[in-house]
Amino acid sequence: MPKTILFLAFDGVTDLDLVGPIQVFSTASSATEQSGGQPIYAIVVASIAGGMVRTRCGLTIGTQPLAGVDMDSVDTIVVPGGRSSLEDEAERPLVDWLAQNAGRARRICSVCVGAFLLGAAGLLDERKATTHWRATDMLKARYPSTSVVPELIYQQDGPVWTSAGVSAGIDLALHLVEQDHGRGLAMMVAKALVVFLRRPGGQKQFSSTLALQGSEAFSQLIAWATDNLAEDLSVEALAERAAMSPRSFARKFHATVGQTPAAAMEALRLEAAKRMLEDSSQPLKGIAARSGFGDLQGLRRAFIRALGITPSEYRERFG
Repeated sequence: MPKTILFLAFDGVTDLDLVGPIQVFSTASSATEQSGGQPIYAIVVASIAGGMVRTRCGLTIGTQPLAGVDMDSVDTIVVPGGRSSLEDEAERPLVDWLAQNAGRARRICSVCVGAFLLGAAGLLDERKATTHWRATDMLKARYPSTSVVPELIYQQDGPVWTSAGVSAGIDLALHLVEQDHGRGLAMMVAKALVVFLRRPGGQKQFSSTLALQGSEAFSQLIAWATDNLAEDLSVEALAERAAMSPRSFARKFHATVGQTPAAAMEALRLEAAKRMLEDSSQPLKGIAARSGFGDLQGLRRAFIRALGITPSEYRERFG
């Protein structure tokens, strides 16, 4: 029998919080059907009253009334977020329904600030959780018994899953497909949707590249460095490219970016190496060269310094 995935909707729900994970489960089910098998997921979208729900972007989506959902058939509940989720008395009928019915499903998941609805229903009490980076402090303050992990893409604590902002719901859904039906199907879905197979849940919400490129003054230089990691990225070489003296460049870079040039370049190289270890079977020596660490010892030292594990151990965990 297909697993029923119940998505909760309400007026003002964030569109991608809802439809991103729906697309992942739907694509997985379609893939098994096209291979001659049976559908593996049944998608149900429901709201308190049923009928049409208007999303945050102005789309309207038809929903079933929650009272008419057969909870005995529901495997997973997914709670997306929306602007109203952050209000103290947000979606009270939906919160009450969650408090009474969440335990009937095998697992319950939130996307982005949907975590606040789980918290209001008491589902995050004494649990670890994450949410959108802008809302982590608010989640800590409102639900002090919850251990908020601010940088994770998704977090599991028992049957409760929480995920970070918006697109992280896709990462979580891909991980759940992998849990249910294996890495092969999850990879097939990721390729069909043209997304990464998955960003491991232990990785940060922000990439080093994205964080560094937030500095407008050096964004072009950082973009060039990201594409040329095997080049000379010393202070002297970067300063020459920026048409500055090495001393002035190093001082202004640190003041603007918040890191020394050496630390920033190592972060870019480390991120590239992690991505290659996750998504390819390239030999470690090749990864060391392409990411700019030069040789295997340089790659190994950087991983131990930053992560406390070797590149081989990282690949075993996340590859």
